[in-house]
Amino acid sequence: MSVSITTTYAGEFAGKYIAASLLSAKTISDNAITVLPNIKKSATMKVGAFSNIVRDADCNFQTGESSLALTEKVLTPKELQVNLDICKKDLHADWEAAQMGFSAFDELPPLFSDFILARVAAEVASATETSIWSGANEDTTEGVFNGFKSKLAADATVNDVTATDITSANVVAEIGKVVDAIPSGVYGSEDLYIYCAQNVFKAYIRALGGFAATNSGVDAKSHTFYQGGELSFDGVKLYPTSGMGANEMVAARASNLFFGTGLLSDYQEVRVLDMAELDGSMNVRVIMRYTAGVQIGVGADCVLYT
Repeated sequence: MSVSITTTYAGEFAGKYIAASLLSAKTISDNAITVLPNIKKSATMKVGAFSNIVRDADCNFQTGESSLALTEKVLTPKELQVNLDICKKDLHADWEAAQMGFSAFDELPPLFSDFILARVAAEVASATETSIWSGANEDTTEGVFNGFKSKLAADATVNDVTATDITSANVVAEIGKVVDAIPSGVYGSEDLYIYCAQNVFKAYIRALGGFAATNSGVDAKSHTFYQGGELSFDGVKLYPTSGMGANEMVAARASNLFFGTGLLSDYQEVRVLDMAELDGSMNVRVIMRYTAGVQIGVGADCVLYT
């Protein structure tokens, strides 16, 4: 069967595919951070710190004693793109198999062009998840934006905890160090998370299982206790992410971590170009242009374990 692609995506449909690519990153899709979706160039966030706001009562309006210090944090998403040249034959067999019922998609893209974009969107989502946490040196590194680890490391007000290689034997003590460093005004917040690398989360599961001893651990189930789902430590939810490097953790409120993109920006673009009518080849070119970036609010409310 010959497949010809005649559909192009721009305007409203471009926005839908950009959203699918970016918002499918696990941290974003789980609402584990705050999303600012319509930044055309940059967004300025006002960060306020009050001092001496409560005073002894008297008959006068007091001035010059209470104060509000405002500082600014700017979130400027980086312009990114996908320029992909692929052969239709490489994905055609997968698409035909999916049409016959062997699909891993929840909703099968009926068009071959949609199938290609779904594959590309999944890769963009994975790259976005990595950049959100571990992206660095965006001015010199292709395809990444500076992530939370880079932002937190550059902020002198962040509460730093020195990391070590985490195992099931020391994971409880190490996560405990992160909890101990959480400011008292932040601890207990409903949207407080300890974001952690996959190896930290795995080590914690193993520790809760009782180190493989029979009839030990949570509910005396040893390592069979964990069937997926949320775990917490000292009342703080743990959130594992593939975007972090090994032995890394960040404690912060979701409302204090921001992801920005220009979903409604004129800059965004998604196109699928069938080259058959232009050069006789079986190649398809996928073009995607979008913006993405992160910023922290109050650094003093965060903990960085690295």
